[in-house]
Amino acid sequence: MSIQEKVEKNIGLLIILAICVISVGGLVQIVPLFFQSSTTLPVEGLKPYTALQLTGRDIYIREGCVGCHSQMVRPFRAETERYGHYSTAGEFIYDRPFLWGSKRTGPDLHRVGGRYSDDWHIAHLINPRDVVPESIMPAFPWLAKNELDASDIQQKMEGLRYLGHPYTDEQIRNAPEQLKGKTEMDAMVAYLQSLGTALKDI
Repeated sequence: MSIQEKVEKNIGLLIILAICVISVGGLVQIVPLFFQSSTTLPVEGLKPYTALQLTGRDIYIREGCVGCHSQMVRPFRAETERYGHYSTAGEFIYDRPFLWGSKRTGPDLHRVGGRYSDDWHIAHLINPRDVVPESIMPAFPWLAKNELDASDIQQKMEGLRYLGHPYTDEQIRNAPEQLKGKTEMDAMVAYLQSLGTALKDI
């Protein structure tokens, strides 16, 4: 009986060998990425989210926006012509969790920062069909009414600093003041306007 036949007839051995092969293949693909500066260092000009943008990102996640919008422009001509420069790993250094997504019921948003005015985003979030008549996106009018809760922003920024985000003591200390008197709409728009702007000039 050949070695191949022995392996194929011994389910336990087959499972162990399959796991070993998959593990080696995964390590060969993944480990080198940890030593490439293009995947571990932020691109030039990238800054961590401000307190307002960070809060807006949390609202974006809460409202399920990532369920319909991806945040990753693939390096294909059809994508770059529509959305702009393809996404690079160094742009996502301060994203925890990543919001790349794969569903595109709506357009990709990674290069939406600065493309429209704040007023456009507000109108679009209150009633998308006012600015895009064919839109099937749901409306989010409550964002303009809900005031921001600043009770946990400092702890959140301290936690992110522990993970490597370069927040200063002053930024953390002043964070609640940045959110004072702001609505969830203000935070969401601030977050959207920050997306993809680090590579805007490329």
